[in-house]
Amino acid sequence: MELCLYDPEHGYYSRNAQQFGKAGDFYTSSDVHAVFGRLMARQFEEMWRVLGSPEKLSLVELGPGRGLFAQDVLDWSERKFPDFFRGLHYVLVESSPALRQRIEATLARHIAAGRVELSEGCIDQCRALAECGKSEVFWVAQRFSAANSPLPDPRALSPAVPAIVFANEFFDALPVDVLSSEGALRVDACDGRFVETWAPPSPQELEFLDRYSVHPEPGERVEVPLIAHQYIDEVAARLDRGFIVAIDYGYTREEQLGGRHRGTVKAIRQHAVSATPYEAPGEQDITAGVNFTALADAAEKRGMQTQKLRTQSQFLMGIGEANQFADAFQECRLPQEHTKVALQLKHLVTPAGMGESFHV
Repeated sequence: MELCLYDPEHGYYSRNAQQFGKAGDFYTSSDVHAVFGRLMARQFEEMWRVLGSPEKLSLVELGPGRGLFAQDVLDWSERKFPDFFRGLHYVLVESSPALRQRIEATLARHIAAGRVELSEGCIDQCRALAECGKSEVFWVAQRFSAANSPLPDPRALSPAVPAIVFANEFFDALPVDVLSSEGALRVDACDGRFVETWAPPSPQELEFLDRYSVHPEPGERVEVPLIAHQYIDEVAARLDRGFIVAIDYGYTREEQLGGRHRGTVKAIRQHAVSATPYEAPGEQDITAGVNFTALADAAEKRGMQTQKLRTQSQFLMGIGEANQFADAFQECRLPQEHTKVALQLKHLVTPAGMGESFHV
């Protein structure tokens, strides 16, 4: 998964800036309509006020893609929330050279003004984690090579400056381990084809299953997202005052115990989903459902207060209902424009669209 997605030369995200939208492989909420960024700008401004309206605020976006969300947030904040915008420093953490190039073009005005910083990710994540003195975390980081890592440089978060860390469909793209009743999955090659083999699971993998997941029954597979767990632990450790907002698809431990969400690794290409990640390496996205229970627990252990898991529909409706989604319809002049935006908004919040499949 790491090689197929993040290899500097052949990785899906590293070389490809055309994954998104109708002509690509999948949609994100920002591809649907600018209202997603506008609603989140309203949410970020409220968080800024909760923090006491500080003179400076860092907004760190993980995996920002082409920068469309950042553009919507910045432009709308500049127009609607000038006090919030004045002290905002926006950091985009993107490991893909192709996508960084797109971001530089999309956000050229804000970059020139010094409001936006573009980060390639952590240059030496292993060293930074080793300094934390956590051998089990270092073991994970050693396997996820720092040169290809989408993880941000820890210096992007300074304890002196309040911060909001925003991750939309970020954690599902972090590499996972896969366990079955046969052991831990390894991928080998035979006669020019990928083959699956099994190795004894590590103590860290077994401990994770005991604490946050379920042990797979014969014929079942369960993901162990050690990297995502380690990552949220580090971000929470470096965040003195602020918020983490994660939007993704995934599951809770209770849902797994109920027999659901076991074996969630999938590949996505041209808007079609496949359970076979070994086809077309580097030419298709590979994702796994997010273990929200483990993410929340890692944050709580660092002193953060976690909120109840909400659907994207509940979350966006809570932001937009107060002003009847004026952020969406303000620029509509003709009835057909209003109708088009209403359909786009419907896709963001209804069960038939993205409203129930994504959680916050």
